Amino acid sequence: MEASLKELAKLEKLASSSSKSKSPSVDASLDALLQSLRETRETIQAGSASADTLAALQRTVESTKKDVDDRQKEVYSSLARFGKTLDKRFSAPLPSYQPMFTSPEAVAALERTVAAHFLRTGQFETAETFIEESGVDIYPELRLHFIDLHRIISALKEGNIAPALEWTDRNRAFLEARSSALEFYLHRSQYIRLLLATHPPNVPTALAYARTNFKPFYHRYGSEINRLMSCIIYLPIARLQASPYADLASPTLHLDLEPMFAKEYCASLGMSRQVPLRVIGDIGGGGALARIEKGRKVMRERKSEWSQSDELPIEIPLPVENRYHSVFACPVSKEQATEQNPPMMMRTCGHVITKDSLQKLSKPGGRVKCPYCPEESKVAEALRVHF
Repeated sequence: MEASLKELAKLEKLASSSSKSKSPSVDASLDALLQSLRETRETIQAGSASADTLAALQRTVESTKKDVDDRQKEVYSSLARFGKTLDKRFSAPLPSYQPMFTSPEAVAALERTVAAHFLRTGQFETAETFIEESGVDIYPELRLHFIDLHRIISALKEGNIAPALEWTDRNRAFLEARSSALEFYLHRSQYIRLLLATHPPNVPTALAYARTNFKPFYHRYGSEINRLMSCIIYLPIARLQASPYADLASPTLHLDLEPMFAKEYCASLGMSRQVPLRVIGDIGGGGALARIEKGRKVMRERKSEWSQSDELPIEIPLPVENRYHSVFACPVSKEQATEQNPPMMMRTCGHVITKDSLQKLSKPGGRVKCPYCPEESKVAEALRVHF
């Protein structure tokens, strides 16, 4: 796909008005022609026009036509190269099926999905145009929710965690029920920013912030908070980056906040953490459709049927982020997890067992030894896993 993406990037540049091409963009050429026409009209209305005025206008029209033709040739040439790279990448034709969105209900559902996709990905102008032209009915609350989501994410990109903290404060009960680490990670990010934002480091301000905001989280993140306090001895940042606490100086410590917040925000709306249309495109366009069609072709040639439910005996490889598991079987008790006996992840090593197994393996003092490694964890620190 790399060659196709390169050609697509070239095509996008040619189609944009900011392209550094030999010929000006079509928009720029037409705008210049309109300006010339307006000036000529004003000259004629003023009674000062001459034969040279009309001759100059004729030359302008011819020059503009040549510029537009040249730019169009570049665009068409780039479009042809892009098509050739797609043909090489996807040599097998896409399967053809009967139209699936024929009923009014199906069409409305598809349009709502597309409109929600535009809103969720922050393409608000495109969403408004699509909603207006399609007439699809979208709940006003949904639109406001996604505007709020992208407002907060934009603030996080700029290093401002205040809007995100306001949201976590309003939704603390929901986050605690999910054992979410979002609020702690927001405070951790702000603490590190305060610690490293100035030279020399502003240690008193950072410690004051830590004393105010870390206390409610110490029972769950005590070891992490201890690391945050201990990293001070390796300041300034040059020493910290070469110390055992180098991960605290990494930019990823702050960049992870954006997807984490989006995940929790969407979960509060009852939506998946991934954008549905993007998942469909990644899986289907990433090879699933071609593999399924190839399997169908082989089965037809062999004149064999896999099942009456139109299944195929093939496996579709999926990226790790698209592997979903709605059922968890405890490797210790061999029982499936339930709402009453949910999967729990031991914080120290990350291994997962059910809550009943966690209680049975716990020792006096509230600690449990992992059945798969020599690590021990506090039972109170075990986190519930949501699939």
